[in-house]
Amino acid sequence: MDFYQARPALGADERTQLVGWLDLQRKLVRHKLAGLRAEDEHRAVLPDSPRMTPAGLVSHLRWNEHVWFNVVFLAEPEADNPSFQKEPKDAAWIVDGVPLARLLDEFDAQWAQSNEIVAAHSLDDLGKQSDFAPSLRWILIHMVEETARHVGHLDTMRELLDGQRGYY
Repeated sequence: MDFYQARPALGADERTQLVGWLDLQRKLVRHKLAGLRAEDEHRAVLPDSPRMTPAGLVSHLRWNEHVWFNVVFLAEPEADNPSFQKEPKDAAWIVDGVPLARLLDEFDAQWAQSNEIVAAHSLDDLGKQSDFAPSLRWILIHMVEETARHVGHLDTMRELLDGQRGYY
């Protein structure tokens, strides 16, 4: 994929730019993991972060989108989202034995659902949770930041796991 062409048009409207930049970061997740050896999918490379694995990070990204678009913005129940579990800590990151391909497919399905939510609402609409109600615009900007930061983590993981590097 030509990631330069995947960027939103320079003169695009605000919604197109926000969703376009977020979609680019989402696509980069799959790109960064292409060709990863099966034995490295669940391997931690940071000694003090045993749950920070490629597979764990993809699971976190999937559930994080669910938190922001489904729970915070739409006020859907949080019960099915492991991010809200008290124990074990960081449950959304614990995916031992779950194939990375499945986690990537679940992430793709979640961000497709997130984009449907965005398409159906104004950027000025506020989240429906009573105690925390950011605008959809705020959530999109946050999700660009969050996803891009984790794409950077994937850069580091790949370099430490198998030496793969690249701008995109």
